[in-house]
Amino acid sequence: MRLTRLTRSPASLASPAAPADRETAADQDAKPIREAKPITADTVADALRTARQRSLTYTDIAAEDLLRQHSPLMSPLVWDLAHVGNYEDLWLVRALAGGTGTRPGLDDIYDAFRHSRASRSRLALLGPAETRAYLHEVRGRTLDLLDRFGPDRFGPMAGAGAETAAVPERERLLADGFVYGMVVQHEHMHDETMLATHQLRQGPPVLAPGAAPPPGRRVPRPEVLVPGGEFTLGTSIHPWAFDNEDPAHRVHLPAFWIDTLPVSNRAQIAFIDAGGYDDERLWSAAGWEWRQTEGLSAPAFWWREGGTWLRRRFGRVEPVPLDEPVQHVCWYEAEAHARWAGRRLPTEAEWEKAAAYDPVTGRSRRYPWGDTDPTPERANLGNWTSGPAPLGAYPAGASPCGAEQMIGDVWEWTASGFTPYPGFVSYPYREYSEVFFPKAGRESSFRVLRGGSWATDAVAVRATFRNWDYPIRRQIFAGFRLARDAG
Repeated sequence: MRLTRLTRSPASLASPAAPADRETAADQDAKPIREAKPITADTVADALRTARQRSLTYTDIAAEDLLRQHSPLMSPLVWDLAHVGNYEDLWLVRALAGGTGTRPGLDDIYDAFRHSRASRSRLALLGPAETRAYLHEVRGRTLDLLDRFGPDRFGPMAGAGAETAAVPERERLLADGFVYGMVVQHEHMHDETMLATHQLRQGPPVLAPGAAPPPGRRVPRPEVLVPGGEFTLGTSIHPWAFDNEDPAHRVHLPAFWIDTLPVSNRAQIAFIDAGGYDDERLWSAAGWEWRQTEGLSAPAFWWREGGTWLRRRFGRVEPVPLDEPVQHVCWYEAEAHARWAGRRLPTEAEWEKAAAYDPVTGRSRRYPWGDTDPTPERANLGNWTSGPAPLGAYPAGASPCGAEQMIGDVWEWTASGFTPYPGFVSYPYREYSEVFFPKAGRESSFRVLRGGSWATDAVAVRATFRNWDYPIRRQIFAGFRLARDAG
C-alpha cells in the first residue's frame, strides 16, 4: 500500500476469475465473526462522510499551501484531494451506474501511474475551489446511487471459480459492499498521505494538535514467545479486504520471540550513541550506500542541540519523547538497529501470527484483541492523538501472545519483500497490487509494513492488511519491533 493509487477506467478491470475455493478449508479454521452491524446504505454513507470530513480538514488551509509542491516525495495537497474524488467517480458513479464521468478530461491528470508525484504540480490541476465543487458533485451522484445500488441489496459473494466468474461485474463489486469499502479505504489512505505531506511542509503549524494519548506503562515482559506450528495467513472472507490479503493459506512457522512493544526513541538514541549510524558492519551493502548518500545520522526530522534531541512535528519543535515508538525510520535503519541489538526484523508471517493467532481457539482474530472494531482504549488510530502514544498505553489491545500496540501507533517494517500469496488473483484492477510484485525469479523492490499507524483510520487496517514501500522511505509513519529465533 504505497499510499497513492491508480485510478483506471472500470473498463480495465482485472479478469473476474477467482481462486478455485474462495473460502478455503484453511480459512475455516480462522473464520472471524462477521461484522456486528450490517453493511447498509446508511453505514456506507456514514463511512463516506467520515473519510471526506478528514480530507476536507487536512485541506482547509491557504490556497498557496494546497498548490505548493512541499516535497518531491509527495503530491500537492490539492492533487490528492481531487484524486479521491476522481477515484470515487470512476468506481462508484461509472462502474456501478455505467454513466459518463462527472467532469470529462480529468482521468489522465489524476492517474497516479501516469505522473510522478514530483511532476504533478506542473499539471493543469483543478484549483482549490474547483476541487471542492468537483468532490461535492461526485458525492451527490454517489449518494443518489446508494438508493439503487445499496450494499444491503447484495449479500455475500456466493460460489467461487467459474461460478464467481459468471457473476455480473456490478453484482460482484457490490457483494458485501466491497466497492464502497474500497473507495472509503482509498480516501483514508490519501488522508494519511496528506498528513505525511503536512509533516514535510515548512512553516508554522496549520493543523490543530490531537487529544492527549493514554499514559504509558512498563510491561511485565520485554518479549513474548510465539509457539511453533501452523496458522492461517491472510484472509478470504473479510468483506473489504484487498486482493493482496487473499487467499488465506496455512503456513508453518518455528517458534520465535517477538518484542512486546515497538522499538522506542530511547532505544534508537542508544543505537545512535553506540555509533550505529557509523558502523558499516551493521548495515547491508545497499543500506550502507543509502546511509552514506543521504548522510543519515538519526530518524527523519530529528536533530541534537547540546545534549537534547529535538524533533519537528507539523511545524512544532519539541524534545523527542524517549518512551514513544520511534518513527520516520527507513527499512535500512531498522535492519541495522536489529543487527546492533543482536536481533532481527520479524517476517510478515511472524508478525501476523503474533498479532492475531489465538492458540486456544486455533483461529486468527481480525484484530489482536478480537473481532470487534477498534476503539480509543485498544489502539491509537485515525489521528486521534496526532502522533504515537507512549509505550504500554494500550494493554486492552494486546494480542493472544501478549504483544501490544501491533495495531496503530507506527507502521512496522518486516523482513519480508512484497510478493503474492499462493493462488493470488488481481481484483478489481491489476494496479492495486500486482504491478508491484517482482517478476519471476527476482527479489521484491519493496518491503512489507504491518499494523497501521496513528494516522491510519480504523476502517483501513486489520491484522491481515499489507502495506508496502521502498526500503529507503522515511516520510511515512513507520517504526519497527524486533524478533529472534526461539532456538
